[in-house]
Amino acid sequence: MDPQLLFSLTFPLAAPFWALMILAPGWSVTRRVIGSPLIALPPALVYAALVLPQFGTVFAAVAAPELPGIAALLATPAGAAAGWAHFIAFDLFAGRWIYLDGRERGIHPLVTAPVLVLTILLAPLGLIAHLLVRAAPAAVRRQAGLTAAR
Repeated sequence: MDPQLLFSLTFPLAAPFWALMILAPGWSVTRRVIGSPLIALPPALVYAALVLPQFGTVFAAVAAPELPGIAALLATPAGAAAGWAHFIAFDLFAGRWIYLDGRERGIHPLVTAPVLVLTILLAPLGLIAHLLVRAAPAAVRRQAGLTAAR
């Protein structure tokens, strides 16, 4: 398939799930939809469509990774599109975890929303931000003596 077409499809396949988590976090439909790990499947299928035809080349590059080989792999339209689909699929999976973890821990949606936006743009930084937010209430509880000693 055409790498440009697949590249162009990747984020729009994930965007509705991000919109639900950020704009309608308390809606019962959001909780039900985001509750499924299958939300990451559409961009993962785009990734598969790009990687499987080149499986031998891709597998060789990632089985014994070296910077020049990975750079060469990503320096093609198909490689860049596959990298993008990989990012989008795993960013969405991480965003799903952040959303679910934040809800479980009672983190206010107005705190989680900017973390999710950061995750869309720069996922590892969004993950770090969530982990910091997640740790803050535990630190406050420890300081107040409300957490049992280990």
